[in-house]
Amino acid sequence: MRVSDILRVKGGTLYTCHPNDALSQAVDTMAGYDIGSLAVMEHGELVGMLTFRELIHTLSSNGGTVGNKTVRAVMDDHPISCTPSTELDEVRPLMLERHTRYMPVMDNRMLMGVISFYDVARAVVDSQNFENKMLKAYIRDWPEEETGKSESNVP
Repeated sequence: MRVSDILRVKGGTLYTCHPNDALSQAVDTMAGYDIGSLAVMEHGELVGMLTFRELIHTLSSNGGTVGNKTVRAVMDDHPISCTPSTELDEVRPLMLERHTRYMPVMDNRMLMGVISFYDVARAVVDSQNFENKMLKAYIRDWPEEETGKSESNVP
């Protein structure tokens, strides 16, 4: 399974902000859409990611408020990314190793979408459920043994 499969199911909605936006405005956007990340775009290019992790660190170090900070002040300006053709078997360990919950999907310099760890986990579970269903169907349709042969006669 590839990242493009997740994007196809997820749809094409992208939530973005500008690095000079007020952090409080970005928080309102994230809360309003019930999302955990925003792609930070400037001049049509991805320049960072803002996730709830950066927000929590900011709140913790700033007495529980975001103050008058901008997105640029707290965003991850070097997010790891993948391509639509990246296999999920490559994405999972990378996200686990780097503790990344949101990963931008890039096609050259164009942002194609953002996948979450939840998206990856759901795709893996759905794939395993399908494989299990196919295996159960295969076992249910197992051919009958020929008469005269028994398991004790099989080498």
